[in-house]
Amino acid sequence: MSVLLSKEITVLKKKILQMAAIVEESVRKAVSAVKLKNEVLADEVIQNDDGIDIMENELEEECLKILALHQPVAIDLRYVVACLKINNDLERIGDLAVNIAQRAKAISHLGDDFIPDSIGEEIEKALLMLKMSLDSFVEIDVKLASEVSRMDDEIDALNRNMYKEIGKMIIKNPERTEHLLHVLGVSRQLERIGDYACNISEDVIYMIEGKIVRHSRHSSKS
Repeated sequence: MSVLLSKEITVLKKKILQMAAIVEESVRKAVSAVKLKNEVLADEVIQNDDGIDIMENELEEECLKILALHQPVAIDLRYVVACLKINNDLERIGDLAVNIAQRAKAISHLGDDFIPDSIGEEIEKALLMLKMSLDSFVEIDVKLASEVSRMDDEIDALNRNMYKEIGKMIIKNPERTEHLLHVLGVSRQLERIGDYACNISEDVIYMIEGKIVRHSRHSSKS
């Protein structure tokens, strides 16, 4: 690796880690806004989204510049390609955090204090998967990345159970339908965050081993 390429990759790593930290904090604020019915936190998440979008564009340009100017090979090439894909996944997770924040505001406006206990388990699972996927990238840890992929079925099951639970609650208390549908919306966004965390972990596996595992996960679920 040339000295210039090494410097460019160091700068790229710093920028993507900064974006990852901001996105993870947005998710944490969004779920806290749901649990606490805190519109201030929700508004912070929504307002920060433009900044995440700008960072995504800058990171994409940085990756493309490195590919065009330096034509990296082997592990350096895989690292830049993984950053390009993880960058996109992080932006999508940021969008999901905004969706959760908007649901939090709607829940707060409706004034219904009920939040199913099971949503807490799904929140913790989504946050754990996101943290582990980002840690696997920072630590270049293929074992940790593989553990995230194995957790995908768990968060999918939690989301399916939430659908069943909310369905029963709506039948029992139809007057709470709007509130309960917002809670269900939060559950769906959490499940999608889990999916993107899996994408990140699989990009880490590709970066380290040069192995594409994403399609094997989807085929095993079909």
